[in-house]
Amino acid sequence: MPRARNVAATRKRRKKVLKKAKGYFGNKSRLFRYAKDAVDRGEVYAYAHRRKRKTEFRQLWIVRINAACRAEGIRYGEFIHGLLKANIELNRKVMSELAIHEPESFKELVARAKAALAA
Repeated sequence: MPRARNVAATRKRRKKVLKKAKGYFGNKSRLFRYAKDAVDRGEVYAYAHRRKRKTEFRQLWIVRINAACRAEGIRYGEFIHGLLKANIELNRKVMSELAIHEPESFKELVARAKAALAA
């Protein structure tokens, strides 16, 4: 009896990997043997960096808020503490957008934070 081979399933599996490897350099985009390793490694990084992206965006927002605060004569930590005392609950993404696109509104926030710290 001849050996049974599921060629259709093998081809489908290999095409799936090669499709994911599209755009990779050299053999990694053309040969299954190398594409498989590259795709596996890429998926590991993608998983980890989906989580890391959240941290990086928070850091970016904090840097932007700090720069805008320093222009108003207050440190980031003091600003956040003042907002906490004034019971103003805005997330850092919104505050960063305010600092960039609506500086007058951000100045008002800083003024309220300073007032809450002084009280």
